Amino acid sequence: MADQEFIGAKVALFVGERLLVILRDDDRPIPWPGHWDFPGGGREPGETPEEVAIRETFEEVGLELLPPDLRGKRAYETSSGHIPISLLVICLRALRRTWFFGEEGQRWELWSVDDFLSHPKAVPQFQTRLKNYLESR
Repeated sequence: MADQEFIGAKVALFVGERLLVILRDDDRPIPWPGHWDFPGGGREPGETPEEVAIRETFEEVGLELLPPDLRGKRAYETSSGHIPISLLVICLRALRRTWFFGEEGQRWELWSVDDFLSHPKAVPQFQTRLKNYLESR
């Protein structure tokens, strides 16, 4: 896949066995308002999928990822034909630095994988993508 084809990246971010999820805003016209989502977002000009994942994770939760942290890059086509990227990340068992919460979303939490996969307010396509990733390992 050529990098120019993708529109953004999402990160399934594991801290040990827990998954970091963000509660999306519910007061703005965005996809899946009030749902639990992964860190990530849209591409800025010239960025690679990995650069998007690193920048968005820092902006949203203040965690500085490094390129070696990124694992399991997968491409998924949207109904509009654009190709977003999901990057699956495994982080250190201990947090590297203090985290902060950015300006998007309502809060973040660390959940079990099962809680995310079964939650009725998790973004459905990321439930499916996470499940597919875990089954393929």
